[in-house]
Amino acid sequence: MSNLRFNAVKELNLGTKDIRGYGDQKVTSLFASNVFTTKAQREYLSDEAYKSIITSVKTGSKIDRKMAEQIANGMKAWAMERGVSHFSHWFQPLTGGTAEKHDSFFTLKGDGTPLEIFDGDALTQQEPDASSFPNGGIRATFEARGYTAWDPTSPAFILEMAHGKTLCIPTIFISYSGESLDTKTPLLKALDLVNKSALDVCHYFDKNITRVAPTLGWEQEYFVIEESMANARPDLLATGRTLYGHTPAKGQQLDDHYFGAIPERVFAYMQDFEQESYKLGIPLRTRHNEVAPSQFECAPIFEEVNIAVDHNSLLMDVMQRVAKRHKLKVLMHEKPFAGVNGSGKHNNWSLATDTGINLLAPGKTPRTNLMFLTFFVNVLKAVHTHADLLRASIASSNNDHRLGANEAPPAIISVFIGKYLTDVLKEVETRVTGKFTEQDEVILKMDIHKNIPELLMDNTDRNRTSPFAFTGNKFEFRAVGSSANCAWPMTILNSIMANTLIDFKKEVDALIDKGEKKEIAVLHIIRKYITESKAICFEGDNYSEAWAQEAAQRGLNNFKDTPRALDVFATDITKKLFKDLNIFTHKEVEARHEIMLEEYVKKVQIEARLMGYLASNTILPPSIQYQNMLIENVKGLKEIGLKPESFKAQMDIIEVISTHINSISDQVEKMIEARKVANELEDMHAKAVAYCDQVKPYFDTIRYHADKLELIVDDKIWVLPKYREMLFLR
Repeated sequence: MSNLRFNAVKELNLGTKDIRGYGDQKVTSLFASNVFTTKAQREYLSDEAYKSIITSVKTGSKIDRKMAEQIANGMKAWAMERGVSHFSHWFQPLTGGTAEKHDSFFTLKGDGTPLEIFDGDALTQQEPDASSFPNGGIRATFEARGYTAWDPTSPAFILEMAHGKTLCIPTIFISYSGESLDTKTPLLKALDLVNKSALDVCHYFDKNITRVAPTLGWEQEYFVIEESMANARPDLLATGRTLYGHTPAKGQQLDDHYFGAIPERVFAYMQDFEQESYKLGIPLRTRHNEVAPSQFECAPIFEEVNIAVDHNSLLMDVMQRVAKRHKLKVLMHEKPFAGVNGSGKHNNWSLATDTGINLLAPGKTPRTNLMFLTFFVNVLKAVHTHADLLRASIASSNNDHRLGANEAPPAIISVFIGKYLTDVLKEVETRVTGKFTEQDEVILKMDIHKNIPELLMDNTDRNRTSPFAFTGNKFEFRAVGSSANCAWPMTILNSIMANTLIDFKKEVDALIDKGEKKEIAVLHIIRKYITESKAICFEGDNYSEAWAQEAAQRGLNNFKDTPRALDVFATDITKKLFKDLNIFTHKEVEARHEIMLEEYVKKVQIEARLMGYLASNTILPPSIQYQNMLIENVKGLKEIGLKPESFKAQMDIIEVISTHINSISDQVEKMIEARKVANELEDMHAKAVAYCDQVKPYFDTIRYHADKLELIVDDKIWVLPKYREMLFLR
């Protein structure tokens, strides 16, 4: 197998590339060319059908079967003109990825006449096997029926792969009994709820607003390495990260990669996947080198959350597929390489009205400033009340390697708002009295805008250590992992925001019912929320040990591993919250909890198996081989009559190698026994905790000894590609 490593380097030097680019095409001519946009809908649909789909998108109303038939015919005509032969319901099951089953337009009539058909039923509903996807016990193995149902708010698109084209229809995925089995269904519910609850609060200030849409701008970090290198690393292929490997002498300590010149091959790859993305309507805007060697980032223009989530999931598929053309491998794992920064996916979130107002951007009048403060403080209140749910939304075995590692936000949820807004909140809190008096009118007449510069991002420094930071006109949820589906943290964030806004309106209305002026009532509940949410606000270094101690004193939790972070889904409070909001039933919450715990167990289990396998088959054999070479050398030196001090260095190395070999063998055996004990546990939570506490600790010990051997053993016989090769050769 050692030949794989050296063949990988040799193949790199051959320089076989498949470089593509935009050519002479403008991005504007490519953009959304493979999407059934409103422009395409207007061209291929009747006025009646077009209006029905537009109304459905705007209001959430259902499209009747008659209209679905017309839409399906128009969609088929549009697709077939572009060479499409198959269609698929495209959905996002609880696997972390996407799913699709392709069906041909082709069919035969009873008399053998061939036809191409795509009817309303095929557009609106299909039936994949629901028991074969993660379901948390909702579906037994013998209960296979499940349904995908069309989501008209996310436009259909054409997926080009190899020499074929497929019409993909974004859908939800539910069980036969109606429970959600995907990421989209609860997200759509949360988005609808935050629209309604935010709209109710907006009407305190502006009756012309008829819709509030959460927006999302994600930042996708990723690593790019040689495909041949990845193929020679069984750990990368099976787990997405390197379980072994000593950090190179030069890593990221010189800060020379960040925003540096993009390597030519990677640049060609970026152009290629950008082109594919533009055709799918993904509005990529930014690309650059990230902090770690071979690490990069791309980011789009903001979109409504549902579309942004679909686009990010689609982009990750496109990036993996296009990388193969360039003989590259894209790594989305949160921590593929020890000793250098891992990858995140910052979720930049805000709320936008249909009248063009960003509710998290300060306005230019006292009225709009009060609306801004209302929504801004409600975010603080939501995060403070439901911090544990936010933490759970980014919990995974992958992200456990990254959170709190002085490269990403810690597992303690806090909010950074900056000096200016901190001062504004203090002024609001202190100037609004406990009693309702004319003094309260003062702050309403005060031009708060003078205290809140319009360009907050220029007047408030950014805090890259904060997991949830205000960055001028949006909040940046920095703790989301790079391989995660944005739908889950967005479902949680929008759900808790909706819940807080519902409570806010109840409290304000209660004061209004008692005779208080609307603005005074709003201001007093804002003041109350500011006071109640102080503990969640932190402006300092989130990496510091002092903050961990202070956070504990403030009563903030610090769940450092996934099994404990997920405990919040087992509480009655969480189950009641989601049921009251109609996001999840109790059964669905319990199923999600079970699925996430099972995923954690399986991923750690796979890593443990692979660590043992690689230790026995890849790490120890060359180590023993090299040790035998040294032993033969010592024997030869003895035979020619040299004194023992002449080969002391060889003897020392032989002894050191023996120590590491024995330690690896011993620790692997203990890890295997710990796995056996964990596997005997039937309760999934207990099993996850056992894998976390009793199995994972062996990983670092085994790796320590293996990485020491990598430094000692003759480079020519070491099997696994080394960090210096994977991170710097391209």
